[in-house]
Amino acid sequence: MKRTFLTSIFRLAVVSATLGPVAWVQAQGVTPSAEGIVVYNAQHASLTQAWVDAFTKETGIKVTLRQGGDTELGNQLVQEGAASPADVFLTENSPAMTLVDGAGLFAPLDPATISQVAPNYRTAHGRWVGIAARSTVFVYKKTKFTPEQLPKSLMDLAKPEWKGRWAASPAGADFQAIVSAVLELKGEAATLAWLKGMKENVVPFKGNSIAMKAVNAGQVDGAVIYHYYYYGDMAKTGENSEKVGLHYFRNEDPGAFVSISGGGVLASSKRKPEAQAFLKWITGKGGQEILRTGSSFEYAVGQGAASHRSLVPLADLNAPKVEPAKLNSKKVSDLMTQAGIL
Repeated sequence: MKRTFLTSIFRLAVVSATLGPVAWVQAQGVTPSAEGIVVYNAQHASLTQAWVDAFTKETGIKVTLRQGGDTELGNQLVQEGAASPADVFLTENSPAMTLVDGAGLFAPLDPATISQVAPNYRTAHGRWVGIAARSTVFVYKKTKFTPEQLPKSLMDLAKPEWKGRWAASPAGADFQAIVSAVLELKGEAATLAWLKGMKENVVPFKGNSIAMKAVNAGQVDGAVIYHYYYYGDMAKTGENSEKVGLHYFRNEDPGAFVSISGGGVLASSKRKPEAQAFLKWITGKGGQEILRTGSSFEYAVGQGAASHRSLVPLADLNAPKVEPAKLNSKKVSDLMTQAGIL
């Protein structure tokens, strides 16, 4: 009798586990399609793949990823317009989201999805939302600086005394998002003046990791990058970061800018319920937990969500307040070209 009872319990557990994904999508009012959804992904491939694997396991909804950069995929979506096969767009930085949104290509997001994200990391209009975040930092060769000698502001790096002493990856979407924040906070004239000073001073590299490696090797004194390049390298071998210090500008300086990775559902999507469910999952407990426990070292942006324990808490960064939907990639490109950086 006891064995029969235990056998019945075991079978019930198996059936419940099998019905888990069905129960989830039914709760969302979603009927999974055979083909699933297509995501244009400019986020780090490993992070998005972790999200996709967990989402599909939990919901049964298939996800096909098409990889590319922020600007590349943003421009592709604008060119494709209503004919795009994409259902969802994910980025590393928000200017590409603004580009697509400006073309009228996003559908309004489910209010329940928006409410899951902390107010500082979502847009006022609700057509796209933050999914993760990263902080601007100055990495520096430890033997080159005392704390008093570190730049007090990002704007200081345009001064003559910094000529040839700092690096960046100006052609990348990461750095151009930082310039977008300078533009929003300081205005066009001050931004152009800063860029012209940067042109005289900066040592350009192709990629943030390469810029940090150059600092570690002593080729240049410091570099402006995002924080997770340092933490990611330290979590592995540390060979490109062990001699590097991390300086946070704080004080609501443009150099304390926190860039928001965005997610939006395309208005042209033929599978909107599934697409909306995907973004709801990423911004919810499951997706944000992957940021806390995974190896991306990006910040969680969900309401009450914890980030990786290695990171300086977002609340302690004293970042400037910037409306993410106002960051302007086109104007930044124009100004950087005018300054001779691009």
